[in-house]
Amino acid sequence: MRIFHTPSRIIVTCNSRLSPYLEQELRDLDCPIVRTFATGVELRGNVRQCIRLNLRLRCASQVLYSLKSFPCNSPDELYSALISVPWETFIAPDGYFSVTGNVYHPTIRTVMFANVKVKDAIVDRIRLKTGRRPDTGSELRGVVVYLYWKDEQAEIFIDTSGETLAKHGYRKIPGRAPMLEALASAVVLASKWDRKSPFVNPMCGSGTLAIEAALIATGHHPGLLRNNYAFMHLTGYEASMYEKEWRLLRELVRHLPDLRIIATDISTDAVHISKINAAQAGVEEYLDFEVCDFAATEVPEGAGGVVVFNPEYGERLGEETELEATYARIGDFMKQQCKGYTGYIFTGNADLAKKIGLKASRRIEFYTGKIDCRLLEYELYAGTKKELPEGE
Repeated sequence: MRIFHTPSRIIVTCNSRLSPYLEQELRDLDCPIVRTFATGVELRGNVRQCIRLNLRLRCASQVLYSLKSFPCNSPDELYSALISVPWETFIAPDGYFSVTGNVYHPTIRTVMFANVKVKDAIVDRIRLKTGRRPDTGSELRGVVVYLYWKDEQAEIFIDTSGETLAKHGYRKIPGRAPMLEALASAVVLASKWDRKSPFVNPMCGSGTLAIEAALIATGHHPGLLRNNYAFMHLTGYEASMYEKEWRLLRELVRHLPDLRIIATDISTDAVHISKINAAQAGVEEYLDFEVCDFAATEVPEGAGGVVVFNPEYGERLGEETELEATYARIGDFMKQQCKGYTGYIFTGNADLAKKIGLKASRRIEFYTGKIDCRLLEYELYAGTKKELPEGE
């Protein structure tokens, strides 16, 4: 089974509500889309093409290459279907593999039981064919096999990513309540930012939004910051496959001496963490950090960029009342100091958003964890157009 050359179904997964931005990334790479669904995109290709996707995608979580789809109604049927797969052709008999999965079937009480059945089939097959058996465990440090089994249909995949792609590898110090890197990328992609005008990020926290903006504008892809993927442990993998894609990524990086990304926070620790993360990402030269109240953030006049806030949501008792004044001040700041810009507020609290006092032109749906969130867009006109209060 020559998985590096044989086309099959590829599922690129992502967090819920990120699939429109993942789909656009794939279209930009000229990938023919089969379908898009809530948590991913389907296409066709081989494992060599999966290598490219792993290195380039910002909004993805895993890149899964399908080995076999089959009807399945019991653990025994699962084992019987999988022992016929030629595992010895892509898992070394002295290698290491792990099994992950999602299972929705009445015969399975815990996914761990189904994963053990998968592991047993793989080990028994390789031992039968080679006389040896690979090691296995829960750490994603070798080949990763993924099982999806729902109702009467199961499918087995090679997870070519291993550790999730949603973390981009530069955030060595996460800070307090950080935004996931893949989500931050999607927020930047969802905005009207032209990647040339100023990107202003008050309340920057650990700097994820500002850093992702810099990475996107300058063509730095996540694959430049990571050097270990599950596909590297497959039999038949050649380092030249990865090295070629990595060199192509380096050629996409562009220097933008006039790019201005302004990030501020009232916390000295937050700004210190942001600077470390930006340096790790290799984009520190594009970010102007400052410790200050958000209302003192510099907004270059006449530049017409974007201003992006990710304030607290008030998840704990008593916090919401305190944050009402903060949200009202954010609205005043955007009205008075950001004329000609497009403003954005990412929030998981619709009641607090009403305190902004502006009418949102768009409400873009996201999740952060399990919190239902909105990216609210505001056109901050430089002329005399009157902003309507929220709700009118």
